[in-house]
Amino acid sequence: MSRQILVTSALPYANGSIHLGHLVEYIQTDIWVRFQKMRGHDCRYMCADDTHGTAIMLRAEKEGVTPETLIGRVWDEHTRDFAGFNIGFDHYYSTHSDENRELASKIYLRLREAGLIEVKTIAQLYDPVKNLFLPDRFIKGECPKCGAADQYGDNCEVCGATYSPTELKNPVSAVSGTTPVHKDSEHYFFKLGDCEAFLREWTKSGALQDEAANKMQEWFASGLNNWDISRDAPYFGFEIPDAPGKYFYVWLDAPVGYMASFAKYAADNGLDFDAWWGADSKTELVHFIGKDILYFHALFWPAMLKFSGHRLPTAVYAHGFLTVNGQKMSKSRGTFITAESYLAQKLNPEWLRYYYAAKLNGSMEDIDLNLDDFVARVNSDLVGKFINIASRTAGFIHKNFDGKLADGVANLELIADFQAAANTIAAHYEARDYSRALREIMALADRANQYVADEKPWELAKKPEAVYRLHEVCTVALNCFRLLTLYLKPVLPKLAGEVEAFLNIPSLAWEDAQSLFIRHRINAYNHLMTRIDPKSIEAMVDANKQNLEPTPAPAPVRHAEAQVHAAQPATVPVADTISIDDFAKIDLRIARIANAEHVEGADKLLRLTLDVGELGTRQVFAGIKSAYAPEALVGRLTVVVANLAPRKMKFGMSEGMVLAASGEAPGLFILSPDSGAQPGMKVK
Repeated sequence: MSRQILVTSALPYANGSIHLGHLVEYIQTDIWVRFQKMRGHDCRYMCADDTHGTAIMLRAEKEGVTPETLIGRVWDEHTRDFAGFNIGFDHYYSTHSDENRELASKIYLRLREAGLIEVKTIAQLYDPVKNLFLPDRFIKGECPKCGAADQYGDNCEVCGATYSPTELKNPVSAVSGTTPVHKDSEHYFFKLGDCEAFLREWTKSGALQDEAANKMQEWFASGLNNWDISRDAPYFGFEIPDAPGKYFYVWLDAPVGYMASFAKYAADNGLDFDAWWGADSKTELVHFIGKDILYFHALFWPAMLKFSGHRLPTAVYAHGFLTVNGQKMSKSRGTFITAESYLAQKLNPEWLRYYYAAKLNGSMEDIDLNLDDFVARVNSDLVGKFINIASRTAGFIHKNFDGKLADGVANLELIADFQAAANTIAAHYEARDYSRALREIMALADRANQYVADEKPWELAKKPEAVYRLHEVCTVALNCFRLLTLYLKPVLPKLAGEVEAFLNIPSLAWEDAQSLFIRHRINAYNHLMTRIDPKSIEAMVDANKQNLEPTPAPAPVRHAEAQVHAAQPATVPVADTISIDDFAKIDLRIARIANAEHVEGADKLLRLTLDVGELGTRQVFAGIKSAYAPEALVGRLTVVVANLAPRKMKFGMSEGMVLAASGEAPGLFILSPDSGAQPGMKVK
């Protein structure tokens, strides 16, 4: 039965760049939305930039532009970065819109009619130089509890105490550096305490994760405070109806931005807004957020919706924070990485999508981006297991069977097991337990690779009598590959599209898991994904490092000196030299690669059987798997160090070493002699 689902991610603030920590949420949400769409559900994904507040106003002033100009530029940057990571919003808008102004005002007026708005005079800290009331985060001083210096106006990062900004000792305005003064002002409050009975019931309704619902009980125990929803001019935002000089606090109109984004989308696409947001709507409303804003989404937001006559969230899914290499993101270490800088290093965005998915389990636990593990896991799973299946078999279909799959397959049991996994994997996606889904998928990939290794199509291809068996084996393998692509498509949409083009098939839907892939002509196979080069990760980290120490002023250099220095070539370090006698000890020979095959359990190695002429055959393990499919190597000539002492490895005895080159491109590439060379010839 088809479902109607409206999905949102938290709105990124228009005061900074999208970084890898932000992307956890948008990738998590995008995977879930893509899965629902593959299942045939009517699922729409809304988001927008969060654009209001003092911080935006002050940044625009500092840059000498209007707030509207600033948020327009940031919107362009955010949408560029999200598109770079294949985040498929159905609509991405801005909270600074006519739709949001209208909806925020409408909700406020309905809350006022319900008796849930009160007005009272409060004392605030005021900057007499900038002539503005200071938000909590724009005031610093000494903690009133422990005396720690340089603490913000709402809580102490040393002792953890929370307090009012007026309680700070020796407060200072972070805007002008002056001492703020106390000043009274009328403020508007949402009477959250009057909503407690409803909120106690709603937070236990199943809309929250268990750990989030338990957290709510702690807040109920400490009492719900009425919520200050107003700010004084000057302020960048929407003016409160019937309250000149008073503006909605950003946290009131920001979540309304979910509704406003959909309102614009609905108007452009002929949808009924009330059918999706009305109190009686049958639509599922699902919010993905970080655990740091749970209070707003699990208390303020449902209360606002309930008492303004709108539908309540079906689910609020909170995730944890991101650490990098086990620590908070750090500018000095180069691990505060922006989306833009990741893409600038030509790193495949789907590598990160896969790695995050492999870590996410639907809970509020923090996840860690370990950069070494990132390289190893992506290279092993996506290239070494998934892509490997097609690269080892597709070539035989084109070379031997004119690109057409067999009319039937013998190993239906293996394919049936792959098809039967669809429901289990779907349940994991639905529960946002992507890590379990990917474990199931990679276990299937292991089985497919083992099947190919057992059947050895590269050997079948040498036997005319085995032509039918070769056809069936490769067809079975590509059936498995197609099913794995289907299961991975929510995580890897771009790669899945490339596979669909290679297999010459329409866009895969979840129901396609139950069909058999035979009697079909595929296109020529081209390499689908490269391995991660660790050097590109190092380059990204280096590019993001910021020296937090003051930079000393350079000594003055006269123009003539600068010209002389620029003309001198840089010194290039050279390896220690060896004598001709040392070189003469190395016996380099031409070898023909008689066979090449994958090494089970090894991410980088291929097992090569080398024909070295009069010296016989040698088994050599070479770390060239990232650059070559084994069958592409058979028959090629290369150069081997023939007198290297045999070395016992985990996978067997290696009896030499092939010469290979490496550079900026990932992988090692074997050296090949010109035509005319013969196995066993000495290289001089």
